Amino acid sequence: MMFIRYAIYRFITMLLTLWVVSILIFVIINLPPGDYLSNQIAELRATGQAEGVAKAEFLRTEYALDRPIWEQYLIWVGMAPGPQGWYGMIQGNFGWSFEFDRPVSEVVGDALWLTVLVNLAAVLFVYMVALPLGVIAAAKSETWVDYTAAFVGYLGLATPNFLLALMLFYYGNKYFDLPIGGLMAPEFEGAPMSWEKVKSILVHLIVPTFVIGTSGAAAMMQRLRANMLDELSKPYVETARAKGLGPSKLLAKYPLRMAFNPFVADIGNLLPAMVSGSVLVSVVLGLQTIGPSLLTALKSQDQFLAGFVLMFVALLTLIGTMISDLLLVLLDPRIRYGARGG
Repeated sequence: MMFIRYAIYRFITMLLTLWVVSILIFVIINLPPGDYLSNQIAELRATGQAEGVAKAEFLRTEYALDRPIWEQYLIWVGMAPGPQGWYGMIQGNFGWSFEFDRPVSEVVGDALWLTVLVNLAAVLFVYMVALPLGVIAAAKSETWVDYTAAFVGYLGLATPNFLLALMLFYYGNKYFDLPIGGLMAPEFEGAPMSWEKVKSILVHLIVPTFVIGTSGAAAMMQRLRANMLDELSKPYVETARAKGLGPSKLLAKYPLRMAFNPFVADIGNLLPAMVSGSVLVSVVLGLQTIGPSLLTALKSQDQFLAGFVLMFVALLTLIGTMISDLLLVLLDPRIRYGARGG
């Protein structure tokens, strides 16, 4: 019962935080002078294209860009009626992409679920690599195993993602016949889901997952190793060892559980870091994620597209943070009691 109450509390907090973040995002994307349409209007007037100017002016009125910024925000979110009535993000309208001349929902399209798929695969890779290597490195501290794991970790942190992507591009295709670029074979793009399409996606995921997850796995491995070494030096470990508890059982029963809290808490930071860190990788590898769309939108001041993508990243951040908080409550009862006491 207490856990359900805490989960509801965290969900409400997440929604309130998302609302505040939406205000910040809208203000920030409107800080640069002008916008896509005003820049286009100036360019069209300079070249004497009256028809184009009339269309751009119509779009400014149609999407309320001629109104005060506070009113633009309320219409964008769906908290006030605009030229199209009550039809904002809350009602499922994500706006119009002026750069692509299409609704934002059509521009992002499959890119949303492909972005989630790529980053979930990267997160799983991070935990599958970081957990065993971090524990082994701590258990075999100051041995060749520890030094090797540290070397691999520092190498993963030091190697730029885009450089690693280019290397795997070449050697993965040359020696392992891995596909180059994209998240599926061209013939499956826009096609309905099938087993052949799933297999194509899984094969294409190998390189992006490794590239995007490497730096995160290296950082998390080092953090888990440091936490484990701190726990292993505490008196209760020496007491358990003196009582004859075996090394494996001793490691798993107490130190790992205590060191695991920061490991779980990292979920909240890991999801947005994967998305933001994969933008350049997506461009290099030609991935059909929202990364290239965000880059294009920011460069062209396509505010509705940029705002939606940033809101999507913020939502991933908040969902990851909520999941990590709920898992911490399940793992450590002290956190639950603290929440109840507050």
